[in-house]
Amino acid sequence: MKKKIFGNIYTVLIFLFLYMPIAVLILYSFNGLNSTSEFQGFSLKWYRELFSDSATLNALKNTLILAILSAIFSTIIGTMASYGINKMQNKHIKSATMSITKIPMVNPDIVVGISMMLLFVFVGGIIGAKSNLGFGTVLIAHITFNLPYVILSVLPKFKQMDKSLPEAAQDLGCTPIQSFLKVELPAILPGVISGLIMAFTLSLDDFVISYFTIGSGFETLPIRIYSMTKKRVTPDMYALSTLIFVSILILLLVSNLTSDKNREKMSKKAKKITKIVVGVIFAIIVIITAVVLIVTASTETLTLNVYNWGEYISDGSEDTLDTNKAFTEYYEDWYYKEYGKKIKVQLNYTTYASNEDMYAKLKSGATGYDIVIPSDYMIERLKKEGLIQPLNLDKIPNYENIMEEFRNPFYDNGEEKYTAMYTYGVIGIVYNKDRLKPEDLEKIEKGEAGWELLWDEDYKGQILQFNNSRDAMGTAMYSLGISVNYATEEEWQIAFEKLREQKPLVQSYVMDEIFNKMESGEATLAAYYAGDCMTMTEINPSLGFYYPKNEKGEISTNIFADAICIPTNAENPELAHAYINYMLSEEPAVANAEYLYYASPNKLVVNNEGYKETLGDDYDVIYDSELESSLEYMFENFAYRNLPDEKLHLLNALWETLKVDSAAFGGEIYIICAIIAVLLIAFFVYLYIIRRKRRKLYWTPQAKQKN
Repeated sequence: MKKKIFGNIYTVLIFLFLYMPIAVLILYSFNGLNSTSEFQGFSLKWYRELFSDSATLNALKNTLILAILSAIFSTIIGTMASYGINKMQNKHIKSATMSITKIPMVNPDIVVGISMMLLFVFVGGIIGAKSNLGFGTVLIAHITFNLPYVILSVLPKFKQMDKSLPEAAQDLGCTPIQSFLKVELPAILPGVISGLIMAFTLSLDDFVISYFTIGSGFETLPIRIYSMTKKRVTPDMYALSTLIFVSILILLLVSNLTSDKNREKMSKKAKKITKIVVGVIFAIIVIITAVVLIVTASTETLTLNVYNWGEYISDGSEDTLDTNKAFTEYYEDWYYKEYGKKIKVQLNYTTYASNEDMYAKLKSGATGYDIVIPSDYMIERLKKEGLIQPLNLDKIPNYENIMEEFRNPFYDNGEEKYTAMYTYGVIGIVYNKDRLKPEDLEKIEKGEAGWELLWDEDYKGQILQFNNSRDAMGTAMYSLGISVNYATEEEWQIAFEKLREQKPLVQSYVMDEIFNKMESGEATLAAYYAGDCMTMTEINPSLGFYYPKNEKGEISTNIFADAICIPTNAENPELAHAYINYMLSEEPAVANAEYLYYASPNKLVVNNEGYKETLGDDYDVIYDSELESSLEYMFENFAYRNLPDEKLHLLNALWETLKVDSAAFGGEIYIICAIIAVLLIAFFVYLYIIRRKRRKLYWTPQAKQKN
């Protein structure tokens, strides 16, 4: 009795551990307040907002189409493969075939994803494809990783079936195909349905493999959720996650109902109802997909693929201008007036967390982005490697809105223009006033604080550092007074040691994740881009911001400029030029400047009275007189330049060493590993002793004589 009670308590605890986070997620999806920490009344607000989000609905459409097609194709191919494997006579060949079949299933997803991406890029290069990744490649990838699961569901049904049945059917006049359809298929149908549902669920849920094999013009729901988690987490994401969880739960329940064990217990009526339910569920999925396809269908569609930083465009949240939606409406109206023909513009907008992430995508040749917005030093590298193309300024009349001093930046000062400056700003430090020491707070208020706070041991575990090599190394170099562009190899090593010294104090290396961590109070100090820091202070009044200074009392930090470019392999450069021209017009330029809180090079923004009124006192901080009076000096001495190849290799090597260096764990990690090893050894010794005792009890002399 006690064992039963203990077992029940243990089971309840396990279920609480597994499903409590999901229960909290579902609860907050019905929260009436725009908060992920405080619940205030039941509301369906976030579900309504979710279904009014066209980008999410488009991702839902893509996910359903992909899941249905991959499930159908993998089920057909997997069933045929199971039939062939079952017919194999040579057991060695059969065993080898099964082992090969399981490789996509036992391999880590990231290995499968990267290897398939390389394959698609290689094949695309051979056939001369302009964009190597897209819907077709991700569909092939999904079919590939679904196949082993279908085979494992169907093959046992062939083995359980009486082998004489198909032979008897053929003896009675059936052809092999008729025998399979009328005799074998009904017998293996539960396995086929289970395999189909499993394939659909896996495809619906996949992120890692899709991330590496998907193209710029296609976004699935898991990838969209990932892009949302890099920003502020809002309850509409909880609503989305709830719907996905419920959908997968229903499919798993249906899969269990159709299993042989449950089918044997069912009455004929229950079996009939189950079949109807399964059919209705898949019919609903197909109908929803068809409706979404019909709604989004158009006689002619122009596609624009935009690749930008996270939290880097006015997106319609909090009553701001939805820049991308406004552009599609503007261009569709303009096209109709110009050509008397209706078209639809589909704008695919995806985000990256660092310049290096964006560069890796462009360099792989696996993308077809039409617009990217990199930073200054990265633009120099992209130009050098031929990854961006010159702009046709005749198609961008609003280029004249960029102030004269920003039309010839150091990264784009040739006769041909490759960029249109989007914004500029500096790196500063955001801090939590409530958790800072009084003396440090006083130092900040006097304008005397520098980079040293990010190396203060009193804030161990409360510091956030950049998760990209150039900015992270830059914080160390500025703090040491080392040039970020002309440092010697020895000076790079010194800066690396400075970062290694900081690592035990760092809570985590972040990019867009900084918003949640600082706004929620998880961290105390972080270096980040000034505009983002100032938006954080609006969300959480306990946060403050300052520009770090050196011993001379001068601002000593990176100044950056981000600009709009068109990649060399852009699929729609005409539409890309129209997008740039629109972004430089007054309404979107002002909206983006207000949203980003970065300084704008656009004279229509700087002189806009509504913009000045919206920013209030922050206007003087963003356009700080000390910075504005020395912009040329700041860009010359503190902006990142493209490094020579040998310095880039050194930077990457030092960064990789820092990220994998286990020094931050101290001896704790080794103690934990040792304890786990001892426990495992003790467990196996215990099993061995129990087995020996059982052998002594049951290994009788009679049994020995028989052997």
